[in-house]
Amino acid sequence: MIIREKYLSKIRPFYDQDLIKVIMGVRRCGKSVILLQIIDELKEKGIPDSQIIYINFEYEDYAFIKNDMDLHNYIKDKIVNDNKYYLIFDEIQNVEHWEKAINSFKASKNVSIFITGSNSDLLSGELATHIAGRYVSFKTYPFTFKEVCKLKNITDRKDVEEAFNDYMIWGGMPQRFMMTDENQIRTYLSDVYDSIIVKDIIKRFNIKDLDLFNRIVEYIVTTPSQNFSAQSLSNYFANNDNREVSKITLYNYLEYMTRAMIINKADRYDVRGKRILIGKYKYYLTDLGFGQIMNIGKRPQLGAYLENIVYNELLSRGYDVKIGNLENGEIDFVAMRFKEKIYIQVAYILSDDNVIEREFGAFKNIDDNYPKYVLTLDKFDFSQNGIIHKNVIDWLLEEK
Repeated sequence: MIIREKYLSKIRPFYDQDLIKVIMGVRRCGKSVILLQIIDELKEKGIPDSQIIYINFEYEDYAFIKNDMDLHNYIKDKIVNDNKYYLIFDEIQNVEHWEKAINSFKASKNVSIFITGSNSDLLSGELATHIAGRYVSFKTYPFTFKEVCKLKNITDRKDVEEAFNDYMIWGGMPQRFMMTDENQIRTYLSDVYDSIIVKDIIKRFNIKDLDLFNRIVEYIVTTPSQNFSAQSLSNYFANNDNREVSKITLYNYLEYMTRAMIINKADRYDVRGKRILIGKYKYYLTDLGFGQIMNIGKRPQLGAYLENIVYNELLSRGYDVKIGNLENGEIDFVAMRFKEKIYIQVAYILSDDNVIEREFGAFKNIDDNYPKYVLTLDKFDFSQNGIIHKNVIDWLLEEK
């Protein structure tokens, strides 16, 4: 595996600070590898093995640690002096009331604590109560396309484009690149998907109507980058399945999927009024491979896939990403990072004058001077009127 420097560079300044380092991300996106790379760096600094305590709570070796007291007692016996110990806990949400033990370690021991988890609840509820203001969080994602090219040592343009076509279909979950054929990839991604659905959603939220839940998940996963509202989804199931589904049920199921990090919800942003609009959202897959395993027999939605890739890339670069809402249209993305703001339109190709007018014309009612981009797979530069056109592959490979 490659060194994931984009994350390590953010975490590294906190190695020796007493703030709890919280690393979050969907299952199998590479959090464990990042922890192991942190351990390697600690050892390179001269920290002895005896002062680094690593536990992966998905390993059967630690199945006996079921709650905070089990964890407390196990770690207490490992800390034998006043030297700084590095406590590194992977998938800690598997331990009941884990936040109580973490808070106790932080308050009573000379420790630096790192934890990972696969649901966004990690930083809510009890944790917020016990250690509010005492942690820093880092959101991690599957491989970006640039990381894929680095992993596979690809530089030739033909090979880059071939790798991108594969990435657009099968996504960037790190371990899938160890597979040798599509059947293996499909099997692996199906296992990861099932694990997320069962462990992080069905069991966690005690879902009873599994048929309805699976139908809703399938619909969302196989139609990424689309506008959704509870009413539109309710109408869909009424018209296509002859099934009445309450809006509150739909809201809950979508929220569960978001909390399990299998999808991300993008809010709509009033560009002129500079405010969040409530009601309609867009949902994007954390990894496009999940859509592929569910999309059997359906025509690939290449434009939607491309938009999803750009959305995920913006998140990985640290942007807060919204859907831009205008009086007579929308901008695909309004991305903000600190004082920086950019506007982005995404299209598969600029196939004719009408498409060019539609994509570039989306910016005509925006009168500020922030950068505006149109990203497509075209190889010719159509930049005009101060709007920058870029090949999306080139944009993904830029240093950011």
